[in-house]
Order: sequence, then C-alpha cells, then structure tokens
Amino acid sequence: MVALGVGACSRNGAESTADASTGATTGATTAATTTPTTGAPDPDRATMVHSFGVRTMQPFAESEPCVQWTLDNDQPIYVNTVTMVNDGGFHHSNWLAVPEDKFPGADGFFDCGERGFTELDAAVSGTVLFAQSTQSRSEAQVLPPGVVVKIPPRHKIVAGVHLLNLGSTDLDSELRMALELVHPRTVEVVVAPFRFSYFDLNIPANQRSGFTSSCSFDADYANAVGGVLDIKLYYVLPHFHYLGDAFSVDVIGGPEDGRNLYTLNGFDADANGRAFDPPVELAGATGLRFYCGFDNWRDKAIGWGIGDQEMCVMLGLADSRAIMDLSVQSGSQVVGVDGDVTLNEGPCTVFALPKNEAQTLPTDEERTGEFYVPPSSEGDVDLEPTKSCVDSDRKAAPSGTTLSHLRDAVLVPGCIFSSCHDAKQPTAGLDLQSPGLHAALLDHPVVAGVDIPLVKPGDPDNSWLYQLVSQCEPQDAKGSVVRPMPYNAPTLLPDAHVAALRAWIAAGAADD
Repeated sequence: MVALGVGACSRNGAESTADASTGATTGATTAATTTPTTGAPDPDRATMVHSFGVRTMQPFAESEPCVQWTLDNDQPIYVNTVTMVNDGGFHHSNWLAVPEDKFPGADGFFDCGERGFTELDAAVSGTVLFAQSTQSRSEAQVLPPGVVVKIPPRHKIVAGVHLLNLGSTDLDSELRMALELVHPRTVEVVVAPFRFSYFDLNIPANQRSGFTSSCSFDADYANAVGGVLDIKLYYVLPHFHYLGDAFSVDVIGGPEDGRNLYTLNGFDADANGRAFDPPVELAGATGLRFYCGFDNWRDKAIGWGIGDQEMCVMLGLADSRAIMDLSVQSGSQVVGVDGDVTLNEGPCTVFALPKNEAQTLPTDEERTGEFYVPPSSEGDVDLEPTKSCVDSDRKAAPSGTTLSHLRDAVLVPGCIFSSCHDAKQPTAGLDLQSPGLHAALLDHPVVAGVDIPLVKPGDPDNSWLYQLVSQCEPQDAKGSVVRPMPYNAPTLLPDAHVAALRAWIAAGAADD
C-alpha cells in the first residue's frame, strides 16, 4: 500500500515485457485515472457509464456473486475501451455481453446458480467484454484504433465477480464501469475471446514451481472454421493470485517458433493487460505455449481455487473466426528443474467453436448512419467513469486507535495481500507482514525525496505515511506531486481508516 518513493507499488519492480518486433505496447491497459480527456470531443466516440452501487463486504468475507447491467440498446454498439473502477475488495471479475433474455432477472448483484449462469454458456451465447486484473482498483482495457468488442442489439452485460475482504472491518465498495463506444464507420476488426486455463495445479509447500503447456490448436481451429489458422492476437491478460510470480506466452511452430510475446515477472495489484498494435499474427504457427510460475512460501500445498488457493489463466482477444478455450484439466507431470523452480507440464485440451453469428462487422447502413448511443438510466446520467479523489476528512472519527487495529483493518488487506509490502519481496524493503511491524513503521528509512520519517510519533502531519494516505496530491521536498496510496486506486482509503492512522500517530505510535 505505501510507496516510499515516487514510483509504483511493485515487488522490487514487478515488470512486464513484450516483443518489440510486434509493436506490442507495454502500457495500453492502464489505471483509468491516467487517461485524461483533452481537447474538443470526438464526434465518433462516446462514453456510457454505469454504477452498480455500493457493495458492503463483511470482515474476512469471501463470495462469488454475479452482477448485470441491461444496456437497453436497440442497435449494435462497438466498444473500443472498457474502464472499471472500485473501492477495493473486488479480487477478480470476468465480464460478458449476452442477450437480454439470457439468465433473466433484475439488474444488480444476484446469485449465479439461481439463474444458471456459467461463463462458457455466456461466452457462446454472446461474447467476452473485459476481465479485471487481480485486485486492480482502476483499469482501462484499451484496444487499438478500429478494434472493438461488438455488443449486438438488446444485450446486457453480466459478470461473475470474486469478492474478498481480508480486513477486520466492513468494506463498502462502489463498482463503476464505462464503455467507450466508437462510430461503426471507424470499425475495422471485431474481436473474439481466446482463453487458456491451467486447472491441474499442485503447488508444493515451501517451494517454487512452474506450470506450462504447449497448446497446438491449428487443426482444431481449421476443423471449427473450415480454413487454416489465421488468428491475429490483439490483447493478453494474465491472472494468478498473490503466490504467482511469473507468466509468459510464446509462439510454437512455424517460422517464429519460440518467440516470446509477453512476459510478466512479479505480482501486484496493477492493471496487467497488454494490447498489441499491430497484432500478433499466428498464421503459420501451430499454437502457443503458456507458463505460470508460483513461489509458495507457505507451509501447505496449494491447488486451483479461490481464497488462499491459486489460478493460472490467460484471457486473449483476437481477430478470430472461432472462440478458443484451451485448458489443462489433468495429467501434469514434473519434467525437470530450472534453478530452484520445479517444472511441471500438462497436456492441453482444445475447445474451438465458430464465433457467434452476431459478431460481424458493421453493415453499410450502420457505417453511413448516425452514431447511436443507448440512453443512460436515470442514476447514471452525468456519471463520471471514475470518482474524483478528495482529501481525507480530518474531522472523521477513527475506526480504531491501536497498531493491531491498523494491521488488521488497513495493512493486511491494502498493503500485504496486494503484495506491495509482503514478506517475500517488499517494495522499498518495507515488510509489513513479518513480526516486528512496529519497528518497520518507525525505523524504516524513507527512500522518497522527503526530509520527514515514515512515522513521527505524536506528529501525523509530519509523518510521510500519513501524508501519502490522506492527500490526493502529496508532495516531496521539491514540491513534486507523488502518487497517493492505496496503489492504483482512484480514491483514498475510507476516512475512518485514515483517521485511525492519524489517531495512532498522534497518541505516540505505541506498540500494542
């Protein structure tokens, strides 16, 4: 949670790379708050914004509800950018567009099982829209110009969400989504979903492990569409949890066999999707090789699942005539060791199905017609994609006043679980997870360009930690604005939590 320098929260600089020869951008998916709008409005672009309301999560609660937003669109709409922001607790979410009569029921949150919702059924009947990076609070999935997700008439957006509150107090979190629409005349490509899931995870205790699969799908694709492999990959998003420390995807077969397309090292709560412009053309290849690495520092084995378990998933969006779903269901075997990493490999199962017939390019009538934007619902009129940041209320009552309260209510969910300041690879060396929390807060040297300590007992206003979490634009000693905390969040912590930090420091910052 607390960045001691100007840079972002990461595990000693969690990094991503992409093959420059593809033109892959390394920042196409970014925090939504970093993409301001300037200049005159573009007549070929418009934004729809929807608030799903505030969801209250009880302390230490975990749930997997569904949620929907009916668009009331009488005509097709073409989405180039999806922005999602929340106030925390949204561990992960997968979003799809489906016909209005699919999984019928009222908008808002609902029990997935009661409506028979499954992601595969939703993807086949509609299309994939967006997937949230793990624990990201602010994220924009930006596709290249002319590349869109198509939402046909009379559709709604539905998602399965994973909610997780690791704090000791209630968490109130508002969820917003914005769709940036483009005029049909600008559309060149309608993308289809592409997914890989490594279900057969068995991650031993106190050990680093890697899981990989070489998925040859050219024959399955040809059988599904009646033609050769001609996929063009525009977007990749990895998904694992806090034990994950590596992800990569490489080409197999053809003249570019072994070429790396994307590598991610480390884990944080950042937006980790990557767009490719120009796209990665898989014509001539036979498939892709996927890899997920994990550092299980815990004393028990970890498998596939939610909670303290792990996942290995990649979402892709591609110019493809088929929906591609690749998975390792069983049969993983240890195949070797690379340094201290035990390597596992499993057989790939391929599911290829021609994409929905509604997923077509705009008609000539659409291209020459007026730009259609569905009406906003009453509660969404004039709603901004992100909430404006407001400095914390200095008069707010604290949620608690002790260090143990700060640890359980603030530091564990906001600083440790998002792997900024965990024991494994703490950012700037600040470990808030190991024993000795009090010393870590009072004695740790600040590496930012400031001349005040992280915590100055009795003086919150001259404590760098308090400045970072209470101000939207904290400044270093030179007057340069530093990113506030929590990391990758459009707003600050709840006023009561900031007030708890202030009260603890003001009372002398005791170890209790």
